[in-house]
Amino acid sequence: MYIDEIRFSLWLDFLEREFILKDFQKVIEQYKITGATSNPAIFKEAILKSPAYQEQLQTLQDKDPKGKYEALAIKDIQMAADVLKPLYEKGDDGFVSIEVDPRLAHDAQGTIKEAKRLYDQIGRDNVMIKIPVTPAGCEAIEELVASGIHVNATLIFSPYQARECLDAMERGSRKNPDGYKVLSVFVSRFDRKLDPILQSKDLPTGKVGIMNAAKIYNMITKRDIPKTRTLFASTGVKGSAYPAHYYISNLVAPDSVNTAPLHTIEAFAEDGDPKPKLPIQQEEIDQFFTMLKAHEIDMKQVYHDLLQEGLKAFEEAFEAILQELK
Repeated sequence: MYIDEIRFSLWLDFLEREFILKDFQKVIEQYKITGATSNPAIFKEAILKSPAYQEQLQTLQDKDPKGKYEALAIKDIQMAADVLKPLYEKGDDGFVSIEVDPRLAHDAQGTIKEAKRLYDQIGRDNVMIKIPVTPAGCEAIEELVASGIHVNATLIFSPYQARECLDAMERGSRKNPDGYKVLSVFVSRFDRKLDPILQSKDLPTGKVGIMNAAKIYNMITKRDIPKTRTLFASTGVKGSAYPAHYYISNLVAPDSVNTAPLHTIEAFAEDGDPKPKLPIQQEEIDQFFTMLKAHEIDMKQVYHDLLQEGLKAFEEAFEAILQELK
């Protein structure tokens, strides 16, 4: 754990086969990383740009594009899980996440079926299955938690999504309390969308993602569901508006995880501030969002748009992989 005293963890938001083979263990030790996350966009970059997959691809000629993708992704997840296994065995996270087919985001039964199949095929105890938090996703999350499968609930933008997800996790946990769960709250995309608008109104920038994450963190903490933590995602900085470690430094919180690209973690280790920044008092958070509303910032619309953009981006990345593997 990066900060043992408050149970604050850093996970790496990146996987690629050659990296897993050559550098992953070294990076884990150097930066006290205790987990890894993947998504269709990460696998797209890895599979389509790295030569490390060509040898295995030659053995998959009889499979359809999705079968090829799954074989490649499962191999990477198994390898990463094996590297992380010692951490898992001593209770220091040790999880690696894989996402279900993003085209199933509105298909609860399809998601459940695929999630269980992937979990069984990977065959590692320290794997988390990532499920986007849609209404169908929440139905699937409840079933997977009840089955004892570790779940990473992803693409959470709004407090409403978080509440629905927590309800599903709580129902599932009553049937089976064994599985570990994280709620992946996306952060930086709020500021990339809203900073230009806030700047034009002479309002503070770089705050919406953090305050929204703080609000959802308070909700998750208050619910106190066993083996359930907040995971802050989308915490890399694009451009030079903020320091590379900005979103990690501003979201150090007890009982939480931050998943970020390696260069963001390197920046945090070199120049970040590890002092806890959360929780933020609910009154301060409410005042902030009241101020946004007074300046005609429609957060309901922002939440809706960011979720749709996130679902679309992962689906497009997945389709690009399948096209290339035809």
